[in-house]
Amino acid sequence: MEYVYAALILNESGEEINEENLTNVLDAAGVDVEESRVKALVAALEDVDIDEAVEQAAAVPAGGAAAGAGAAEGGADEGGDEDEAEEEEAAEEDDDDEDDEASGEGLGELFG
Repeated sequence: MEYVYAALILNESGEEINEENLTNVLDAAGVDVEESRVKALVAALEDVDIDEAVEQAAAVPAGGAAAGAGAAEGGADEGGDEDEAEEEEAAEEDDDDEDDEASGEGLGELFG
């Protein structure tokens, strides 16, 4: 996560996100810098508008709007038990986690 935080600091301060700047921020923070991780992050962020990505992430509730709406809708239509809706939601979240792990998507996969 330190690598992503360093990129966010550079973005916030208006500095270019490149290998040298990222390495300097990480060194200043006392992080043992891995050059391959720095290169991977710089490459991954090449075409990303970080400000837009942060805005979108802040707009989504922590539980995800779709999961909450689906559980509420299912309970209202079926007149079902709240515990059943929670169990179904938990099962769906577990499936989503497994799918993400299997596909290797996301910046988190780059940085272990």
